[in-house]
Amino acid sequence: MLIVGLTGGIACGKSTVSKRLEESYKIPVIDADKIAREIVEPHRDAYNQIVRHFQAKIPDLLQSDGSLNRVALGKYVFANHADLKVLNGITHPAVRFEIFKQILCYYFQGKKMCVLDVPLLFESGLDKFCGVTVSVMCDQKLQIARICSRNSELSHQDAENRIKAQMTHKERSRRSDYILENNDTTELLYGQVQTLVGKIRPSWTRTILEYFPPFAIVSALAVVLIKHLRAQ
Repeated sequence: MLIVGLTGGIACGKSTVSKRLEESYKIPVIDADKIAREIVEPHRDAYNQIVRHFQAKIPDLLQSDGSLNRVALGKYVFANHADLKVLNGITHPAVRFEIFKQILCYYFQGKKMCVLDVPLLFESGLDKFCGVTVSVMCDQKLQIARICSRNSELSHQDAENRIKAQMTHKERSRRSDYILENNDTTELLYGQVQTLVGKIRPSWTRTILEYFPPFAIVSALAVVLIKHLRAQ
């Protein structure tokens, strides 16, 4: 099964691409953001760790129903990089565990491919398990405008802090197999998605071979080696 790693900077259009792949091309998508929301629901282990570490630092960390105030938490950690590392250290292991569970599920269902939709694909090292990596990008000015438009509570500086906390476009581009540019209309972005799917969708012959253990092992090792060399 081909695992396609999909990533991109905040507000670059990754979710639009992910939705298009799932709805129009029927490719199963594993959404790391959705998983990240689920693992911090009240009384789950990651939630308890976050409350213990951040409640004294963020007065409005909890909402009236006991759930996390994600906006307040996000504003704080993106302005305090040491605590951003703490938050990632709490959430990333739990997210990775759930991601691998879902990958195995699709593998045993006999799927030809699945999309791994992860904002921090390269930073988390999950790209090493992907046969293909795709990044969605746009100009930074447009990126900031989109962030502020969809999050009215965030200032221009807040938007810049979130962008600075992520990998640069240059580095993400260097490590990606394919780049989708999202500086224009949605229709033009969809056209790029169509071209991408035509290039990467595996044939049934290759899919069947990858369910044959010796071939699958060699193929997986080759992917990991290539990703490791590219990251250097």
